[in-house]
Amino acid sequence: MDFNPIILSIPVYFALIGIELAIQAIRKYRIYRLNDAITNISCGITQQVTGIFFKVLSISAYQLVYENFALFEILPTWYNLLILFVLADFCYYWAHRKSHEINLFWGGHVVHHQSEDYNFSVALRQGSFQIFWTFFFYLPLAVLGFDTLSFVLMSGLVTVYQFWIHTETIGKLGPVEWVMNTPSHHRVHHGRNPKYIDKNHAGVFIIWDRMFGTFQEEEEKPTYGITKQTASWNPVWVNLQHYVEMADGLKQMKGFRNKFNYVFNKPGWRPVDMGGQMAIPEINAETDLKYDKKADAQTSLYVFIQYLLVLGGTAFFLFQAEKLNILQQLIAVSLIIFSVVTCGLLLEENKYSLFLELFRLIITPISIWFLILSNENDAVLYGLLLYTCLSTGLLLYFRMFKGITLKATTNTNTTQ
Repeated sequence: MDFNPIILSIPVYFALIGIELAIQAIRKYRIYRLNDAITNISCGITQQVTGIFFKVLSISAYQLVYENFALFEILPTWYNLLILFVLADFCYYWAHRKSHEINLFWGGHVVHHQSEDYNFSVALRQGSFQIFWTFFFYLPLAVLGFDTLSFVLMSGLVTVYQFWIHTETIGKLGPVEWVMNTPSHHRVHHGRNPKYIDKNHAGVFIIWDRMFGTFQEEEEKPTYGITKQTASWNPVWVNLQHYVEMADGLKQMKGFRNKFNYVFNKPGWRPVDMGGQMAIPEINAETDLKYDKKADAQTSLYVFIQYLLVLGGTAFFLFQAEKLNILQQLIAVSLIIFSVVTCGLLLEENKYSLFLELFRLIITPISIWFLILSNENDAVLYGLLLYTCLSTGLLLYFRMFKGITLKATTNTNTTQ
């Protein structure tokens, strides 16, 4: 099994989400929305399963630089690993900061900021394409002579640290706030209030923001999200939306220089003849409502049940991926992504969602049986077929129930 601290921490992540849900129940304060939380986790799933292929780029590049350009050979002693941890966090600060300050890079990172809630599930909401715009920030560590395995471990721990700071249930932490990144500091980072935009980029140590002028204390409660609402529960679309908008923006730009500046300047950059840099909108509590398109209760229950199965299948795949060949990995990743997309479309009540979900229910046991579990006994096959029958029946029942309910309501209104 791949020794990846991020994947190994998955049980801890969901345990903490469970604790936060318990706090929500006790305090009767709404921390989670099912549709938003599922989308957050779906983005994390998409990032992790595609990362099986995308991380080859970053790790291979690091190894290539280490083998050919390393100035020293730094042994992985405990104190060298501690130094590497600090340096990896320093590199993370600059990779993260530039992901906010360069429009092209922002397309990979914006996914993490799209949620209008702030809870542990937001930590899992990561962009699948971010790795393309950040991996080279870490290559100086290879030049210094830190080996690839040590780098993967320490950079992974930098990422794991940041999970716990995505919460509103922990207040300010006194003197710790001076050195470490905390929930209070990171709430600021996720705020779209003008004073909070592009502040507190640190991963572990907030000292980088204090040193380089990007620190902001938490004052009024942040309003979360991005300046232009995403308005979708589809994890694939939320990864692509910024780049689709960039393509439209490039069509409107005249001349190579304007196009170049649009790609590599801050998000919202426009030439003077198009109005110049777009202003950050002020917060209006009365009109700035969260995107909260809801499916009916029956569909939401169905999605929740299916999503638990998808989570289990995804965890199994991530722990076993290295044992599969490339074709099996591609099919498994495609099936997982298709599954989380259909969940999102069902929550949006997309007009194609029923057809796509029925199609998914058909191909899921076929894919698992023939490409992953074909050597198992017949009990597995029977289990998969039973799953398909029960899920199809449940889905159709819920849809029919909804239709009957709506029809009855319509008839009542007409009579009145």
